[in-house]
Amino acid sequence: MKYTNLWGLGLRFLWITIKFVVMKAIETILSAFNLEGKVESVGPLGSGLINDTYLVKTIGKTPDYVLQRINHAVFKDVEGMQSNIEAVTSHIRGKLASENVMDMERRALRFVLTREGGKSYFFDGVNYWRVSLFIPDAETLQEVTPVTARYAGEAFGHFQKMLSDIDGELTESIPDFHNMEFRIRQLRDAVEKDAVGRLGEVGGLLDAIWEREESMCRFEMLHREGLLPKRICHCDTKVNNMLFDRDGKVICVIDLDTVMPSFVFSDYGDFLRTGACTSSEDEPDLDKVGFDMEIFKAFTEGYLSEAKDFLSPMEIELLPDSVALFPYMQAVRFLTDYINGDTYYKISYPAHNLVRTRAQMRLLECIESEMETIRTFIVDLH
Repeated sequence: MKYTNLWGLGLRFLWITIKFVVMKAIETILSAFNLEGKVESVGPLGSGLINDTYLVKTIGKTPDYVLQRINHAVFKDVEGMQSNIEAVTSHIRGKLASENVMDMERRALRFVLTREGGKSYFFDGVNYWRVSLFIPDAETLQEVTPVTARYAGEAFGHFQKMLSDIDGELTESIPDFHNMEFRIRQLRDAVEKDAVGRLGEVGGLLDAIWEREESMCRFEMLHREGLLPKRICHCDTKVNNMLFDRDGKVICVIDLDTVMPSFVFSDYGDFLRTGACTSSEDEPDLDKVGFDMEIFKAFTEGYLSEAKDFLSPMEIELLPDSVALFPYMQAVRFLTDYINGDTYYKISYPAHNLVRTRAQMRLLECIESEMETIRTFIVDLH
């Protein structure tokens, strides 16, 4: 018992020491930013998979803050990404000011600048950090219902509309992120190398992908011909990338790391890939994989209520095709990783990426079976 108590005390002392060291490091990072007030506490916030996020509480009536460690293994051009975010948030705040919006601090993210250099991020020699104002009395939602899907459509459509006249060029924070031609080239390279000898298992999937390749890659071709514009898009349109107030109304769009030039389909089609799918994206039972038309209709109604005034005829014409594009693109990415030996996506078992590929292809088939209804619905709305 005596040794057990000593062991327990030792572990507790080690934990306290680690916590103290981490807190001291965070205090040093926070001191690089122009914060108001005195820090009272710092604790983890949210469950994001990319960046480490902390809630910084201050004493008294001064604002609380959100501190994030930027994952520069994913976002390699931190300066370009932050420049995008600054341009977007500044433009949105200008739009809100012109509309005499009273609660601007809740309707647009605001980042705190560093004491030296006035930048929106700080490099400590190893990691990149940023600080934004915490928006109180707000929450994120996880469940996609027809109600939240319509809110999401309105929010992301409005987001695109506010940025449709932004000045200046933005960079691609993840180059070729939604470039279908690029994803096909990656797949062809993987097939040619067959690094771990898996080609024999995936012949049928490859046939299904190749037979759709030309139609799925025409978006980039139309862009080169000057027929399809690229606009500023969020590029990660999930229902939990919005903040809601206590009355269930959308306050603002968050998680702006992926904001960059892209086709509007990056926001429209990719939301429906996850939001309207009736299963997880790695569902092994393909009978459970389907496409929820009620979610599709609600999101599309919300999106077009905001976006139809600035979308070109070509963009509206291609909206139905973009619903099919994104499960196809994700299937290509999963299959590429499987053939390469699972070097990109985290897996829980050896065939995980293969299961993911099959689920995305089944989702694509379900969407294709509903395509006439999808087209008719969009035409009638517009």
